[in-house]
This record gives sequence, structure tokens and C-alpha cells, in this order.
Amino acid sequence: MSVSIDSELLGRLAPVGHYLALRIGFAFPLEEYNNLPQPWIDLYTSERFLLDDPAIRWAYANEGIARWSALDDPLGIFAKAWRLGLRHGAVASVSDEESGLRSYGIFLREDREFSDRELGVLHGMLLTLHERAAPPTNLTQAEIEVLRMVKNGYRLKQIAHALGVTEGAIKQRLKNARTKLGASTATQAATLASGFGLI
Repeated sequence: MSVSIDSELLGRLAPVGHYLALRIGFAFPLEEYNNLPQPWIDLYTSERFLLDDPAIRWAYANEGIARWSALDDPLGIFAKAWRLGLRHGAVASVSDEESGLRSYGIFLREDREFSDRELGVLHGMLLTLHERAAPPTNLTQAEIEVLRMVKNGYRLKQIAHALGVTEGAIKQRLKNARTKLGASTATQAATLASGFGLI
């Protein structure tokens, strides 16, 4: 599953780069889009900034959007970003109560601070992407059961035999599940359902 991102608008609002993590489960996002400059990625990785990054800490503790300049940065991580041309940043975070999953975005420019209007657009964009990446709620228990068996390596005949139904019934359940998940194959549907935590 891949959500549609307005790359042109995002490029205008955050011309230096952006990072989006959508629907973060235990530790990893369901989808991630990294358009940050490679020198920053290299430094960030080699210096292991993740756990001390004020933007990430803010994203996990808050919802909304904030400029980097409003965040406390005791270890000077933003100063290191500044030296690489990442002078003005913003962080947005959204979550939903039902699943507890969170999405966040980091947005960068070098010329000036983000305006309030731009912050509103970026936060709205993140919220829309978060909602679009939500798992479908219309999968039936029968479809989920078949997807679980596909994920575990069962073939159509084995699934039909185990469930006491015809292969045609299994094919129909898989077709319905593929349509609901936007998948082109049964394996892809099972992978998506697994990523959503449905199986």
C-alpha cells in the first residue's frame, strides 16, 4: 500500500527536504518517505541522533506542529543541521485513539522560518496521509482467516480443505480482500494485512 503524496506542494513548502513516517507501530512505520539530504542522513546515522533528536522527542510526546526554533535542543543537534543548510525545520505529529498508531513528519527549508499558514498546510497534509494509510475496516473474518493462511504459506487447495469450502469460495475471499486492500496479489494482500496488524 502506498499513499499518494503531493510532491510538488511538499517540494515548495519544504524545499530542502522532508521525512514522513506513517502509522508507526511498535517501532517501525507502515510506510516511510525519506527525502532528506544525504549528508544529513549520513551524519544523523553515524552520530546516532535519533534518541536525542528534539524533533523526534516532540513528535512522540505531542500532537500538532512546531518549529524547530521553539524546541529545546540541549545537545545542539539542530546546530549541526544548520551547518549542512538545514536551517529552518518543523515537526508535525498526529495519532488516533483507536489504533494508538502515530505518524510524524519533519520538514526543512534553508531560507526562512515556516509561516503559520505553511505549518497549517503541512499538518493537514500529514493528517490526511495518516488517515489514508489506515487499514480497511471492511474485511470480513473469513477474508482475514484466508489471508492469515496465505501468509503462513498454505496453498488454495490446502486452505479450502482446512476450511471445508470450495477453492472457488477461497478465490472469491482473496479477490475481495485484494480489492479492499488495494493489492494485486494474494501474497501482497497478506503482507499488507500483516503490516496493518490485521493478521
